[in-house]
Amino acid sequence: MFKKILIANRGEIAVRIINAAKEMNIRTVAVYSDFDRYSLFTKLADEAIHIGESPASKSYLLADKIIEAAKATGAEAIHPGYGFLSERSFFAKMCAGNNIKFIGPDHNAIELLGSKTDAKILAIKNKVPVVPGAEKPLTDLRKIKSIAKDIGYPVLIKASAGGGGKGMRVVNEEQDLERSLTAAQNEARSSFGDDSVFIEKYIESPRHIEFQMLADEHGNVIHLGERECSMQRRHQKIIEETPSVLMSDELRNEMGECAKRLLKAAKYSNAGTVEFIVDKNNKYFFLEVNTRLQVEHPVTELRTGIDLVKEQFRIASGEKLSLTQDDVTFSGHAIECRICAEDAENNFMPSTGKITYMNKPSGNGIREDTGIEEGDEISIYYDPMISKLIAYGTDREDASGKMKRALREYKIKGIKTNISFLLSLLECKEFEEGNYNTQFIEKDFLKREVVNTEPDAESSAAIALAAILYRENKNPKPKITVSNGDHAGKWKNKRVENYR
Repeated sequence: MFKKILIANRGEIAVRIINAAKEMNIRTVAVYSDFDRYSLFTKLADEAIHIGESPASKSYLLADKIIEAAKATGAEAIHPGYGFLSERSFFAKMCAGNNIKFIGPDHNAIELLGSKTDAKILAIKNKVPVVPGAEKPLTDLRKIKSIAKDIGYPVLIKASAGGGGKGMRVVNEEQDLERSLTAAQNEARSSFGDDSVFIEKYIESPRHIEFQMLADEHGNVIHLGERECSMQRRHQKIIEETPSVLMSDELRNEMGECAKRLLKAAKYSNAGTVEFIVDKNNKYFFLEVNTRLQVEHPVTELRTGIDLVKEQFRIASGEKLSLTQDDVTFSGHAIECRICAEDAENNFMPSTGKITYMNKPSGNGIREDTGIEEGDEISIYYDPMISKLIAYGTDREDASGKMKRALREYKIKGIKTNISFLLSLLECKEFEEGNYNTQFIEKDFLKREVVNTEPDAESSAAIALAAILYRENKNPKPKITVSNGDHAGKWKNKRVENYR
């Protein structure tokens, strides 16, 4: 086992990795930007190394500096967390070239599965169902029109590289195809440096189901069950749960075996997630592979009793999986809510400022993963997630009740949060009945009792400024949406744009 590792990340996930390492007597090295000098994760790590300015492009995305920090401190391995460099094949290759273990799959697997087109081709070869459409990246409009006509509208244009909804457009009619294609390519080029796209049949009323996977370096692969991730806003997950209400044992076993075949074919090792889309008839199709630890991994940990970060350490150090598929057992129900610094009453704008007060929920079945303390500042430089609140119960009703109680207890002052919005979602009949899909929030929930869908001129200017600063990190200390109130007021249902 490793004696010392470096965490190439920040915030909540850095704290999560540090805690697991401490429990295994592994020393930790944190890297931090100017803004994070006094953050919780830097205090908890055994060592902390400054690597650059506050914008991620000048700190957490500087692979050379992170490698230098690992070598200078004698770290044997690097855990990338999620985001930043976690799915960059070149970084995994750099680690290997410097005799530092990358706690994740090797660069070949990341490169293969990181391409949606290559991953789709691999899925087809291994008899994993895929959505009808192009198997290779496309640029020729005539070819795209031909494929769209063959598979039938509506169709979905997706960026070949990247994710998070960027470079993605739904096209309902042929007359909108060219305009949507140009927009998708421009966004993909800006976000990923790659404007290649592919086209596939758009699945209506889709459910997003993903399988947590573990694979060792000796060819053993298991799945730890599914997570329901259909509660989304603009392709961003908000609430996740396990098990899914639509899943039967037969369907779970069938999808899990497909996921295992795919990762074995890719010669994958470490933790990863195979994502599927499921239509209204419970037909499932391969979506993509996330070659890293997922934000929502705690719900799987609570339901299986398996610490995924510790398993990552063991696998990266060369150990075989201690479990077979038959050894994996499931118990209870778990729900996760992402607590974010954003103003649901004002078009979900990022909310920045100092947290002046926090009252965190606790009690039986409640877990919180966070890297934020009272007195900390929420910055425009990074993702607005404050914490992950997780509830575990004997069944779905029990877990949901605990989550709703915890959300009511969770008080944050100094900034706006989405806590009331999350509580409203959990209290709606669609969630209670498990009858929702990835389109539910925007097509149904946000259209109820709509209040002022069009912001005034002053608000529009503020929104535009916030979006520019948030995306480009041009201003080191922006003052955008700072409030001394809390989230107690009922959020206003507005049709919104997401600036994350």
